Amino acid sequence: MSAPEPKTQAAEKGASSEGYRAYLAKLRRDTRRVRFMQVLLIIAFLAVWEIASKQLWVNPMLTSQPSAVVEMFFTLARENRLEHHVWVTLKEAVASFVVAMAAAILIAMALWWSQFLYRMLDPFLVVANSLPKLALAPIFYIWLGDQWSVYGIAIAISVFLTILMIYGGFRETDADKIKLVRTFGGSRWQVLAKVVLPANIPVMIGALKINVGLALVGVIAGEFQASKAGLGYLIIYGSQILQMHMVMASIAILALMSVVMYLLIAWLENAVVRDRH
Repeated sequence: MSAPEPKTQAAEKGASSEGYRAYLAKLRRDTRRVRFMQVLLIIAFLAVWEIASKQLWVNPMLTSQPSAVVEMFFTLARENRLEHHVWVTLKEAVASFVVAMAAAILIAMALWWSQFLYRMLDPFLVVANSLPKLALAPIFYIWLGDQWSVYGIAIAISVFLTILMIYGGFRETDADKIKLVRTFGGSRWQVLAKVVLPANIPVMIGALKINVGLALVGVIAGEFQASKAGLGYLIIYGSQILQMHMVMASIAILALMSVVMYLLIAWLENAVVRDRH
């Protein structure tokens, strides 16, 4: 009487795997549908923008148009050393991004390590985070000069929020896991290295995603202030000579740059998730 059981189990397993494959197929279809609609929205936006400018529904002097932006892109590449301006902004953004993240993680670790240090610095961090950083741009320019002030502004814009975000994650670490490590004689450093930091990898990945945008915002704000090169410089220069095509082309390049940086972090996140599982 017990002989049919293996067949029953195999049938159940086959039905389960069929259902799972159907679920995965549905997920892939939904993803393709979302991507298709996103591309369609972009195409529709560009088409409406182009038609509105051509038909003079809007003033093309003030709004530009996609075809003119593409033409300006090639003009900048031929005549204005576009690759140099892109490289300057990219270099400043990446350097500010790395420095801000490294400083934020180290300071958050120090705050977690010393409750006294946290209680002493917490109000200053909150005030510094809420302070409009662009108001400090002239001070950075006087202190650091036209080149290094860009880095100073970009780091200042992102570092305080990142400190508070990461430290908040450290404080929310599972207390039972920390107690277990200490019960087995683990030192404070071992608790930090073996429990707190690994548990907050998702928080740090989230901070990376936020810092991508903040780093670019800071760099462009710094280039608005004093830079002689970079996409921020092109935006300011284009607005001064009423060349909206140049402004829009620079903004489009910035958007593409932010997408690429975000995709790199998303790839890193997927790699970390695979390793943890």
